[in-house]
Amino acid sequence: MGVVNVTPDSFSDGGRWFEPVAAVRHGLDLLADGADLVDVGGESTRPHAARVPVDEEVARVLPVVEGLVAEGAVVSVDTTRAVVARAAVERGAALINDVSGGLADPGMAQVAAETGAVYVAMHWRGHADVMDSRDDYDDVVADVRRELTERMASLVSAGVREEQIVLDPGLGFAKSGASNWPLLAHLDSLVGLGRPVLVGASRKRFLGHLLAGADGEPVPPIERDRATAAVTALAAAAGAWCVRVHEVSGSADAVRVAAAWTRAAAARSVRDERDMTA
Repeated sequence: MGVVNVTPDSFSDGGRWFEPVAAVRHGLDLLADGADLVDVGGESTRPHAARVPVDEEVARVLPVVEGLVAEGAVVSVDTTRAVVARAAVERGAALINDVSGGLADPGMAQVAAETGAVYVAMHWRGHADVMDSRDDYDDVVADVRRELTERMASLVSAGVREEQIVLDPGLGFAKSGASNWPLLAHLDSLVGLGRPVLVGASRKRFLGHLLAGADGEPVPPIERDRATAAVTALAAAAGAWCVRVHEVSGSADAVRVAAAWTRAAAARSVRDERDMTA
């Protein structure tokens, strides 16, 4: 999943693709680099970001969705608002990527149920202005698994079919630092819930801190792509359905490596089992 931020203030590339023509061109470039789909968002969710008026979000997102769909792209809309999601799906978006998992807008579940679009429900504990203060877990893996299970049950009770739902552990959302690593290391715990899992680690703060120099300063977002690709390989090998990334080509290669790795491991397991039963 390639990222198309139609925003002036996203943490990684704010402003670069703000104009619709530039955003559509960037989305097509991501597809050419190996993305299977593109995720269009008109509101930054970086820490402490202010909310965007709904009419402004609509004006940013819809021309880009329409332009990419017209070019044959599979499009995801990155929004927490039901009205934006519905309008984007009506214009051809196939996925709704809701970082709030339906908690920010009570109308979102109805939109997902009525449209039948694939619905990504991310683990979330609050908007960008408060999320860092909610990085408080007894056991981050168990807590996120439980809260996502509760979200999924709530969505299904509201009419969303379980087959529509994709789960996302919400790296960086109410997880400002070390809380992210156990989720990645135990991704199988979320895969075990039986729904596809989306991982969005690309260029996030915890990678910047991991790569910090001797002065302790995190490396800037644009210098986190190699680490992102490493996460992609490990996430793919652990069974992730998709990764959401800003720079696609490195992660596309990483997915190929992971696929070859897991095929070889599976073949070895089959051979060992056959030898044991011979």
